[in-house]
Amino acid sequence: MKLFHAPASPFVRKVMVLLHEAKATDRVTLVPASGTPLDPGTMPVDRNPLGKIPALERPDGPTLYDSRVITRYLDDLLKAHLYPAAPRLWDTLVIEATGDGIAEAAVLMRYEMHVRPEASRSPEWADAQWDKIARALTAIEERWLSHLSGPLDMGQIAVGCALGYLDFRHAERDWRGTHAALDAWWTDFAARPSMQATAP
Repeated sequence: MKLFHAPASPFVRKVMVLLHEAKATDRVTLVPASGTPLDPGTMPVDRNPLGKIPALERPDGPTLYDSRVITRYLDDLLKAHLYPAAPRLWDTLVIEATGDGIAEAAVLMRYEMHVRPEASRSPEWADAQWDKIARALTAIEERWLSHLSGPLDMGQIAVGCALGYLDFRHAERDWRGTHAALDAWWTDFAARPSMQATAP
């Protein structure tokens, strides 16, 4: 299998953390890919028409894209058991979607303030993306901390990768200062070998 990959992407990191946790990094070949919405660069647009990564070229069917599709496929293939049975599954999927939503808003902020031409940038639009992130962080802290402290699953991995991306690209926003309990969880989670091995 080939994984179209950029180490700074929180969505690629999710896939890589799963591979590390499943001890299966040798099952994929990493293919560097980079680009932006303004210039697809080396993004695998012939395999993913949306021009995004990660994209997983597999031997038994069309290339898979969207990190949640790829992680479900790899979880099944590798028997990683990072998607639990129902009813816990529904919480895992909601938490994964929340983590992915944080990462998506953070990536859009990055594009707005560093990719768009300076004259076209909107700090107000970037702030609106941060408002989404702040609401999501509060929801995780108020509703999901007990789940995050339970057995490892893809919800935890998605949130961990999103928080890592906030530290990497938006440290000046200081999400930790207003979310002490989530910060404490993240400090422990970030020490996992799979997270250390995939840090951007």
